Amino acid sequence: MADTIKLRSDDNHSVVTIYKGELISYQLMGVEVMHQKGDPGWGSTEIEMFPIIGATAANDFSVQTAKGEAKLDQHGILRGMEYLPMQEERSKASFYKTYKANTEVKNPKFPEKSTQQYMHWPYDFQFTKIFDLTNGSLTIYFEIKSEDGMPFMLGFHPAFKIYSKNPILRTGNTLVSLDEVLEVGSSAFLLEECKELVLENNDSLIVNLKTKGFRHMMLWSEVSNMVCIEPITFYPSSVSIPQLHKGFDYSSEYEKYQVTISPLLL
Repeated sequence: MADTIKLRSDDNHSVVTIYKGELISYQLMGVEVMHQKGDPGWGSTEIEMFPIIGATAANDFSVQTAKGEAKLDQHGILRGMEYLPMQEERSKASFYKTYKANTEVKNPKFPEKSTQQYMHWPYDFQFTKIFDLTNGSLTIYFEIKSEDGMPFMLGFHPAFKIYSKNPILRTGNTLVSLDEVLEVGSSAFLLEECKELVLENNDSLIVNLKTKGFRHMMLWSEVSNMVCIEPITFYPSSVSIPQLHKGFDYSSEYEKYQVTISPLLL
């Protein structure tokens, strides 16, 4: 499988571009849904946050587990590993990362943005990511295989392109403006028990996000041309950094989560 692949919907209206397991473009009738690398804001289009969500530097990059301390930088160890290809079809592709307990992984933030050179985690796991494109949506599945009782958090961190000066993020009767997201800053705007959200008033593009398995969503941005809509199992700012381990779920050996992105042109 090539480093860059394209998925196409059956009606040929949607094209998804994936680079080494990262979604870097989702176009509907030529209109871009995702924030683009190189545009102002954030240097990525999406990442996964695993097996922790949140910052660790204030606790010497240490996270407590039943098997001792793990050394992890912000949002965990997965971002320091490369995806391997598993399967590619016209509208579907899958990738995986396999980790052996206590293997040192080079921190991609070192040395420019972190003093922690290597990260490690005291459990084995395999993390699989599946993209499934249909005529109306892109569903991304996350599958985690690990030993029973492994602690973990999971977050997905996609960034979406903003075309309007006054976009609105709506869940049920709750409306959130981009200005409110910007005001919260780095801790991110929390939407508790949120499983579905719509990005509205975004010129001619509406984007709907639905999730399964995740508990909440966070909203984050530092610029007006993009917004991150992040499904999460735990909101890290609800505890102090040394108490981050209190946000763990515990594995039953196999977990599955999903995020469905459904764009609509007006």
